[in-house]
This record gives sequence, C-alpha cells and structure tokens, in this order.
Amino acid sequence: MTPRPTADPAIGERIRARRLLRGWSMRYSASRAGISHATWSRIERGRQAADNRFMLADIAAALECSPADLAGGPVPAADRAAAAALAGVRGIRQALVDIDLAEPASAAARPFAELAATLELARSLDHACDYAGATRLLPGLMRDLHAETAGPDRGPALRLLCDATFIASSLLRNLGHPAEAWLGAERCREAADATGDPVLQGYAAYALATAANECGSFQRGLTLAERAADDLGRHLGRPGGAEILGSLRLVCAYASLGRDRLDDCRGWLADAAELARRTGETTTMGMYFGPTNVDLWRISIEVDQGDPARAAEIARRATPAAISAPQRQVYYYADAARALTGVGGNDREAIRFLLTAERLAPQHVHTSDEVRAATRTLLERARTRSAGADLRGFAERMRLDV
Repeated sequence: MTPRPTADPAIGERIRARRLLRGWSMRYSASRAGISHATWSRIERGRQAADNRFMLADIAAALECSPADLAGGPVPAADRAAAAALAGVRGIRQALVDIDLAEPASAAARPFAELAATLELARSLDHACDYAGATRLLPGLMRDLHAETAGPDRGPALRLLCDATFIASSLLRNLGHPAEAWLGAERCREAADATGDPVLQGYAAYALATAANECGSFQRGLTLAERAADDLGRHLGRPGGAEILGSLRLVCAYASLGRDRLDDCRGWLADAAELARRTGETTTMGMYFGPTNVDLWRISIEVDQGDPARAAEIARRATPAAISAPQRQVYYYADAARALTGVGGNDREAIRFLLTAERLAPQHVHTSDEVRAATRTLLERARTRSAGADLRGFAERMRLDV
C-alpha cells in the first residue's frame, strides 16, 4: 500500500522537534516506536500520514510525550457548552478522588429516590452528548451516592454508584482525559466488586479496558477485557450478561488492533457479531449492544487499521438510526466521514457526514482529534479550488485555519 501524505504536515515537524529536543537519532527513535527508520523519516518529512491514533500513540510513547502534543493538542470548542464541560472536569476529578469506599463520607446524602432520578438525568445527558449538563450533575451525585452506601440502602446505592462512575469515566474519555477516565473506571470497579454482581463486574471491566486503550495501554486493555469476558461467560443466564459479554468482545477487538494483531481483532469482531445476531438490538445498561453497534466498531477499526474503503463499505450498509442515542450515532457519522475522506473522490458526502455528526453532538465533535485530522485533509484538498461555505464554516468551528 502506498503511504498517503499526512493530513497535517505540522505533525511531522512536531515529531522532529521532539526528537531533536531529546537529542536522539531518527534510527533510535524509530526503534523505540517499533517502526522502520524509513517510515519515521517519511513521517517527519510529511510524506506519510501519522494522524492514525495508533501510530501517533506509538510515536508519542517513544518520544515520552502525549499524542495530543504531536497532534497539536485538543481543539478548544467554539461553543460555550463544550468549554463548560471541559471546565467541569476538575469537579469530577475531585469527586472521584473523594469517593473512596474505604473511607467514610463527609456529608449526608439527599433522599434515595432523588438520587435515582438524578442518575437517570445524568445518563440521558451523557447519551445526548450534553457533556456540560452531565458534568454539572455528576460530582454532587457521586458524593451523595458514596454517602448513601453507608446507610440502609447500601446495595441499591452501590449499583447506582457503579452507573454514575461508569458515566463519569465515559465522559472524561470523550473529553480527552484518559487518565481521569481510568480513575473513574477504578471507582466503578470498586462499587461493582462490593455488589458481588458478575454482570456489574463485567460492566466495570469494560470501563477499565476502554480507559486503558485510550491511554495507549492496549495490552492492559486486552488483558482486562479478555479476563472479564472469560469470567462473564459463566453467567450468561443473568440479565445483561450477553450484552456486556458482547461489548467486552468489541473492546478486545480494538485492543488487539492496537497490539497489531489483526487476525485476533477480526476474530473478536466475528465473535461479537455472532452474539449480536442472537441478542438483536438492545439498550441494556446503556451499552446499545447489537448488530448496529458491531458495525459501528467495525467502521472505526477499519479506518484506524488503514482500510478506509472497507470502512466506507460497512458504513453504506449500516443503519445508525437503529440506535437512539446520539452518543453512538455521532461515532457512525464521524468515522464514516473519516473513511470517505481516506478513500477520496466524495468529499461532499464526507462533509455532509461531518455536519450531521456536529448537529447530533457538537460538544463531542469539536473536541475530537480524529475529526480534526479529517477536516484538515478536506481543507488541504480544497485549496486547489475554492472551499465550500459548509467546509469553511465547519473548519472555523473546529478552530482550524481556513
């Protein structure tokens, strides 16, 4: 396969600057990243793309920096809501540090029924990608549920705390804070372990594994998800067991891709698809496991492993409307746009998909490095002709130079 030029030549320049700052040769740096010297050279010169999340993660680890440092950092959102969500991360982080189940709560909780209602509201806001709204609710909710675990409703409170910390972990991951997402997932695991419910423990393992993958720790993510899938296989008769098992298989597929084990990745995807044929479309525990969700993961994986044509083919047959949550639909439109951008020849449809993703979940799209990379590619191609108003406007909202 011929290497495609990078969507952002500045990425290569940042890689070179970081390497020289370390005083390392190109050959030594490439060996640390596990890529060839020739590949590293092409990336630095802007002759080969380095905007794939796995490639960037490997290079960033070799240079002892974060992928965001090489990609240019997370894009500040143009809308106030996304800025408010990012500002709310601090409150969630503090709450996660405070709600240690081994320590007593510092304050009394609200009535339990009110806490249950607040959790459902936080869940609905998260599924709608209203991260600003969710960040306002979660810190107080998690503290109150922590306090409630010391009372007569300990069992139900632990289950709600498991849900609240899962939502917090997902939200933090989507806002570009993977280390904090790991902390949220650890609190989720603590609550799940305290219940002794194997389905909740699998649910928490999903949160941990996805956070590990987002941190670039793909072997850790694979180990966590694979172990949890094995454990849950003995409890498939429990409500939610099959749906969580299927979701864990999808995480195993993604982690396997991060470890360059493409055959294992495809095997996990096939296992998940087979299970999805049996479950059908579901909404259990807000995971939305089913045939459509499997297709959404396949699209993302095919784009990231370098086969945008295959990803576009899957996108054409997928039906994102089968999942009611914008949180999942936005991935379809953003990843399908990335696929079409990679294939080339249909930039107008790629732009339409990006605009649809933005309409569904602007706070999510405006903070996505992957969407940013695709937009840069579209802009670069449009420089040979006058870029359309839709693309220019979208790029401005992504804070990209037009």
